[in-house]
Amino acid sequence: MMHGDPPPGGAVEHSTEPREEVLGSRRGFDGKRVRVRVDQVRLPSGRESVREVVEHPGAVAIVPLTYDRQVLLVRQHHHSIGRRLLGLPAGTLEPGEPPIETARRELIEETGHEPERLTELVTLYTSPGYTSERLVLFRADGCRPVGGGPNPDELIRVVPTSLAALPGLLEPGPDQIQDAKTLVGLLWILRDMGS
Repeated sequence: MMHGDPPPGGAVEHSTEPREEVLGSRRGFDGKRVRVRVDQVRLPSGRESVREVVEHPGAVAIVPLTYDRQVLLVRQHHHSIGRRLLGLPAGTLEPGEPPIETARRELIEETGHEPERLTELVTLYTSPGYTSERLVLFRADGCRPVGGGPNPDELIRVVPTSLAALPGLLEPGPDQIQDAKTLVGLLWILRDMGS
């Protein structure tokens, strides 16, 4: 979403609310997946400032549920933080690819499972203070193995986890989930399951 685009999901910005005026933009960096835009802005006070924006094509995350009420989490190394985290399967949208197709593709690629049904749960901005990334969260019911699985280069291990174990992963401590999209997804599923 570029500046000036209306917010998604029916949220309305009121024209009387103060906002920053974009005075100019320049390209900071163009990478394989993201671009950085540097905006010169005028604040409501009249003072000028700089905003660095990571432009992201968007992503999906999936809460995969098997018939025996297991959630298929993945333990994956994340180069940006230098550690492995337990989280939901997720991935970046390809150009022109609908989020539901990205979800199906990423679920198969990361877990070797295919869903019987995908349901969109919520769309959220991952960190609107610096990135335009919009993430669509899906629930995948009836996940069954179809072969394949994680690419060895992705350093992913599938971790089937019972629904009963999820509340313990949300509590403070060494096993607490630290990935934001996963926290949202698991809280959503626990709410739906009445836990």
